[in-house]
Parts: sequence; C-alpha cells; structure tokens
Amino acid sequence: MSVDHEHKTLVREIRRVTAWGLLANLGLAALKLVTGLLSASQGLVADAVHSLSDSSTDMAVLLGAPYWSAPADEQHPHGHGRIETIITLAIGIVLAAVGAGLAYHALASIEKGHVETPGWVAFAAACVSIVVKEWLYRWNIQVGRRLKSSALMANAWHHRSDALSSIPVAVAVLVSCIWPAWSFLDRVAAVIVSALILYVAWQVVWPALRQLSDAGAAREQQEAILAVVRETEGVRSVHALRTRHIGPGLQIDLHVLVDPDLTVHQGHNIAGAVKRRLLRDVPEVVDVLVHVEPYGESEPPPNTLS
Repeated sequence: MSVDHEHKTLVREIRRVTAWGLLANLGLAALKLVTGLLSASQGLVADAVHSLSDSSTDMAVLLGAPYWSAPADEQHPHGHGRIETIITLAIGIVLAAVGAGLAYHALASIEKGHVETPGWVAFAAACVSIVVKEWLYRWNIQVGRRLKSSALMANAWHHRSDALSSIPVAVAVLVSCIWPAWSFLDRVAAVIVSALILYVAWQVVWPALRQLSDAGAAREQQEAILAVVRETEGVRSVHALRTRHIGPGLQIDLHVLVDPDLTVHQGHNIAGAVKRRLLRDVPEVVDVLVHVEPYGESEPPPNTLS
C-alpha cells in the first residue's frame, strides 16, 4: 500500500467515525436543550451545552485529520503529528471552558428554588443520551487505539464525559419526579456534570501539554525500548536514549556500543537491525536514529535514561 493511499484511508476512517459522532451530538443537543427548557431542568440544559461542545471538537477532528496524518515533507521532515497534539489540546481547553462556565452558572443559581419540577420526558432524554454517548465512546476509542490517534481518543473521552454527565442528571430528574420537594437536586446535578467535565478536560490537556513541551516517554516505555535494543545481535551496550512525542508516536535516538573491531559496514547493519526491531516490536515508535560507537573501557556506563 502506497503512503498516499494509506494516508487517504486513515483520513477517511477518522472522518467517518467523527461525522457520525457529530450528527449524534447535534441531535442529542437539540433533544436535551428543548426538553430541558420545556421541563425546567437546568441539569439537562447544562448537559445539552456539553453535547454542543462535543460538536465543536468533532469539527476540529474532521478538519484536522487530513493535516496531521499527512506524510513527512520537506518543510515537516518529522511528519505532521504535532498538529494532532495541538488539536487534542484544543479539545481539552474547550472541555475545560465548558465545565467552568456550567459550574459558575450552577453554583450561582443553586440557592434558588425551581419554578417547576422536571418531568418524565427530561428523564427519558437523559437516558437516551447515556446510551448513545456510551456507544459513541466505545466506537471512537476502539478506532482511535487501532489508528493510534490521540485526537480521536480525546474525542472519545469527550463522548464518555457526556455519557457520564447525563447519569447524575437522570438520577436528579428521576428523584424530582418522584419527590418534588427534592427538585433542587437538578441544580446539584449540574454542578456534578461540571466537575466531571473539568476532570476529563485535565486528563486530555495534561498529556498534550507534556508532549508539546518535549517530555520524553514514561520510564516503563524507555525500559521496554532498551530491552529490545539489548536483545539485538551485535549490541554490546546502549546508552544516551532520548525520546520525544510526534503526535501519538515516539521518535527515538540512542547510542549503541559494538565491538570496536567491526567494519563500518557491519556496524551499519547492527544499527539497521536495532531500528527495524524497535519499529516492529514497540508499537508507539515511528522513527529511530541509531548512533554506533566502539565498545571499550573509556566509554560511558551503559543505559543512561533521559
């Protein structure tokens, strides 16, 4: 399969999944907004706004997918993966802004009494949202993991946060319908929704910020990388491992120490074997640079993690 065909296939699959999510979000937002306004449910209205924020992140994924999945070119020799990280960060920021806004509005009005108690139709709308959004989460997370797309997985968590946020809304409306005196729980549910949104936003934003600041791979990943290198025939030792994130993938450079009596050609073959094994055996690795050094007493100690 050519690089161009692989790129088009990747974009097409991401867009297909996201487009269905966009349609579902718009439909759910309209359903919850109208139902929330008619039944005087502040929690359901807050949930509707959350679904609308999902629509904005769906649009970001739809527009960004052709760019971040494009192959490397002269101006972007390491590929365009950082575009995906930027879009992932934008999704998290939108989530945080929505959560903060809803929290402020809910807390400002939590002491006020309801004019009327939310009806059963509000409960039904919340239940529909839970089912649809959980299904969208499972579909998006499955495809995102298979394609190694951090933006698609972040958007999946946006769907999951909407499903989770509908649960306290459904419970609050149900209790209000059964015991009208407890109708204040609807606004408490709106605060819970906001807290859940802010938590999910942090889970999305923090890894993206670390990647954009060139934080390396986790120690467990580095240990796995070093284990693969040490098992490669001809490698006497390894040190100066450095990693950085390129979108959802890892770029690696490291030094391998080989027998000093080997020819340049033999050393080059060992470096090539190290690169092939890392690309094959470590799923996150997308690019490898191997520097060959002669093994000897004057060389630095093996395996310095960075």
